[in-house]
Amino acid sequence: MFEKQTLMHATGCCRIPPQSGVAFNLRRGQILRINDPFGEQVADLYAFAHDDHGCSLSSGRSIDYASKIYMTKGDLLYANNSRPMFRIVEDTVGRHDFLLTPCSQEMFEILYQHRGHHPSCFENLYRAFEPFGIRPDQIGTTFNVFMHVAVTETGEVQVKPPLSRAGDFIELRAEMDLICGLTACSAENSNNGSFKPIDYEIRQ
Repeated sequence: MFEKQTLMHATGCCRIPPQSGVAFNLRRGQILRINDPFGEQVADLYAFAHDDHGCSLSSGRSIDYASKIYMTKGDLLYANNSRPMFRIVEDTVGRHDFLLTPCSQEMFEILYQHRGHHPSCFENLYRAFEPFGIRPDQIGTTFNVFMHVAVTETGEVQVKPPLSRAGDFIELRAEMDLICGLTACSAENSNNGSFKPIDYEIRQ
């Protein structure tokens, strides 16, 4: 599966439709380029070590070692066992979120009193990861690409419109063999009220 999936996704740019998600393999040294084709669209990224699903992306470790909450070019994203997982090698926006968990059905019900099913990044991630044998309860806090979250002096968290414009991108180099999940975010507030696709490309 590793070879087949890598070849399938390494042939060029792929588009994730609005409010959906995908999972794919990424080899050590390959670069994942995430592009916002229309602007103001968030993409939730989560990852596991290919051969050890107990090794997963950790916002806590990454924030601890970087001593900051906003990651950009040059920064490392760490796994829960303190191994480097990604390095950000290019970033045209410079503002992403690593504090908030992926939107979920429960979030829409608790925060917005939404009734009935609502597409969510958490659901899209766990459905995309399912063929790899990854359970929903293994998914933690995502790296929310292009998401603009501000923290006030009193500690209040404010979700604002993304700063990304059409064509903005971020590139992350894999520091180990990975299984990655990526979404076009489903939360209205995170995307300034509209849903758009996200493009991604794997570069050698």
